[in-house]
Amino acid sequence: MTQDSQGQGNPNQEPSEAVVAEFKALLEQRLIDLDSLDTATEQNRKPVELDQQSIGRLSRMDAMQQQAMSFASQGRRHGERRLVQAALARIADGEFGWCAACGEAIAPRRLAIDPTTATCIHCATSG
Repeated sequence: MTQDSQGQGNPNQEPSEAVVAEFKALLEQRLIDLDSLDTATEQNRKPVELDQQSIGRLSRMDAMQQQAMSFASQGRRHGERRLVQAALARIADGEFGWCAACGEAIAPRRLAIDPTTATCIHCATSG
């Protein structure tokens, strides 16, 4: 990646194949991590038993709260998974690193912070 005097890279330069390959590997690993988290927390999303003989009322309420938090986390992971898949699709289409709104290059530092971003900082802040 070509660096300018501030270390930000040339904002108008297409990301190199090596840089894109690094982001692709990072994104693919993130998908694997998300799937692992879903599997690891599957037990927390199972229905809570209503049998008062097996657990008390407060324990059941705590279990229901944990279940709700697990579902909320799963929803966030699902949203992140969609962003990662969209970024991988942009890589496959040769559009990764280019703003979906204006067509300009996305700054390398912005991609380093969030490789799923589809817009340059100007388009993201100008709404």
